[in-house]
Amino acid sequence: MSALVEKIRRAREQRVTVGRHVFVIRRPTDVEMLRLGQSRAPEAVLAHVVGWEGVTEGDIINGGDPHPLPFDADVCTEWLQDRMDLFGPVTEAIFKAFADHRAAQDAAAGN
Repeated sequence: MSALVEKIRRAREQRVTVGRHVFVIRRPTDVEMLRLGQSRAPEAVLAHVVGWEGVTEGDIINGGDPHPLPFDADVCTEWLQDRMDLFGPVTEAIFKAFADHRAAQDAAAGN
């Protein structure tokens, strides 16, 4: 992946705090949003979670290791699908990031 693509993607990232967890989300592009509208699959939305901070194995499974885990997209998807208290706010933040972006584009265009 080119360095410029990585910069573009990072520019769409933001941190979302849900309880004591911090998730890094990436705002969907216009085309990705079209795909999300077509699929409606939770996994498609969770693909926009691209990181976390301070999440431990103990957060994910009882008796797990208390040290921070490196981000793993598959683990995150599996975990959040069974934690609606986290899934709801994270997915809402993803859709809000897109809506805010769209509103900013409309305002810039004078609509």
